[in-house]
Amino acid sequence: MANDWFETVLEAQRRAKKRLPPSVYSALLAGSERGSTYDDNLRAFGELGFAPHVAGNTSQHDLSTSVMGQQISMPVIISPTGVQAVHPDGEVAVARAAAARGTAMGLSSFASKPVEDVVAANPQTFFQMYWMGDRDTMAQRMDRARTAGCVGLIATLDWSFSHGRDWGSPSIPDKVDVKTMLTFAPEVLRRPRWLLDFARSGQLPDLTTPNIPVDAQPAPTFFGAYGEWMGTPPPSWDDVAWMAKEWGGPFMLKGLSRVDDAHRARDAGVTAVSVSNHGGNNIDGTPAAIRMLPSVVDAIGEDVEVVMDGGIRRGSDVVKAVALGARAVMIGRAYLWGLAANGQAGVENVLDVLRGGIDSALLGLGKTDIGDLRRDDVLVPDGFLRVLGDVPA
Repeated sequence: MANDWFETVLEAQRRAKKRLPPSVYSALLAGSERGSTYDDNLRAFGELGFAPHVAGNTSQHDLSTSVMGQQISMPVIISPTGVQAVHPDGEVAVARAAAARGTAMGLSSFASKPVEDVVAANPQTFFQMYWMGDRDTMAQRMDRARTAGCVGLIATLDWSFSHGRDWGSPSIPDKVDVKTMLTFAPEVLRRPRWLLDFARSGQLPDLTTPNIPVDAQPAPTFFGAYGEWMGTPPPSWDDVAWMAKEWGGPFMLKGLSRVDDAHRARDAGVTAVSVSNHGGNNIDGTPAAIRMLPSVVDAIGEDVEVVMDGGIRRGSDVVKAVALGARAVMIGRAYLWGLAANGQAGVENVLDVLRGGIDSALLGLGKTDIGDLRRDDVLVPDGFLRVLGDVPA
């Protein structure tokens, strides 16, 4: 319906807030401690500028590129996010939307839909894993993803388990049972459309993680999987190298911020990295990803594909990131708000909004191809960039 269309990602966020129970919406905002990094992810893009041309521009623009061997229609891919209980179709709806718009899907190992269903909806699916459990268990999870048809692996290593928030963390249940339904009934009943979506689907919000179990074990709840992750000692660089070799294909390490870590990632055999602070969920006070991007590109960009995630809300944000060296960007909250606002169509809407903004920025900059963007297309103020870490000896 025409009135379901929204013209900005911020409007999708407004509609998501209006549609979702407060606890569910609050979980999407995330951001650790005082939220300084979350805020900087957004603020930093506003500090960058453009110098547009007014004549001699062309109205035809090629936005296509490739990431980890996958041709995509524009430099935007779906970042993996856990249990998408904002809509009954969850990750399957997101995968279909991404496929409809010609881009790749990142599927979290903490997702609420099986990897087989998601790959069926979008063959360009990258499976995401944390370092959790022993190597045999992780190898079995990789085997399942490979057998399902996943075309790449994303290893997320940038969460320090800081979940306290100065403005209050949402109350997230371990599972949806009678006690949970009674506890959350007052806020859920104030959001009847969200409740009706699940009633029509014949299912309750699913807080289990079907991609975690191996050997026909039952799927753990989100917090059960989270507990396994927290209980696993952090990986070494040898572990990263093992993971890349065990997968044996396109392999992205997500969460880089330091130049020395970038060099070690390249030496460990990764084929791509994402400069990221986990959307503000790693150590609060980490700089915005866009501030750290150029230093990582300079360090390893000739050998490894570099993408970034964190703070993307507009097509012009995408153009700024690509001009500063990113192959593409990954979006998270933006598509979740679209999913909450209008299901698969809402995610497609978000992708269309971003595409339109990219196209408009290329027009103003006088570029015909996304690959023509250069750093001097962006005005970078003094003191904007951050270089973390030194080049290892």
